[in-house]
Amino acid sequence: MKKIKGNRYDKYLIPLIGRKNKIIGFESKKKIHIEGLLHSAVSIFIFDLNNNLMIQKRSSKKYHSSLLWTNTCCSHPRRNESILKAAHRCLMEEMGFDCFLEKKFSFTYYEFFSNGMIENELDHVFVGFYERSPIINFEEVDNWKWISLNELIENIYINPESYTIWLKIIIKDYLSQLQK
Repeated sequence: MKKIKGNRYDKYLIPLIGRKNKIIGFESKKKIHIEGLLHSAVSIFIFDLNNNLMIQKRSSKKYHSSLLWTNTCCSHPRRNESILKAAHRCLMEEMGFDCFLEKKFSFTYYEFFSNGMIENELDHVFVGFYERSPIINFEEVDNWKWISLNELIENIYINPESYTIWLKIIIKDYLSQLQK
């Protein structure tokens, strides 16, 4: 298992989710991902006016899914932070801009990673529109690009190992909800 430095991942407490998707407590990011505890997350999808999606390649410094392509950005809400505020914070921290965001849907998924980490998330998905280039944070993001949804779907089909699990789930199961 890849060693996780405690201070970077334990700096903020993340909401734990219980019955009826209610917050039942808070825990460190490290413990959540080691024990596979159900927790909150946000995923942001930014489109341009031509309906191209801004995607990012996750930093090599990420402890799971590093160097994989994913949606514009994703993170976890912090203690006493709303889901919407977490989405805006994430967009600023990772991509260097902010814009109007609309929550589209939520879903849960569970994934065991080869390094022993576990994702067990209630993921809240937001959509926004932006026309300029981001100013990426290289601690979080290795690269970025605009891509059409048709090209993304084709690339995921041809090279599924190049994309994060949550992006593949969203594109497979929730694509129509992204475009409403």
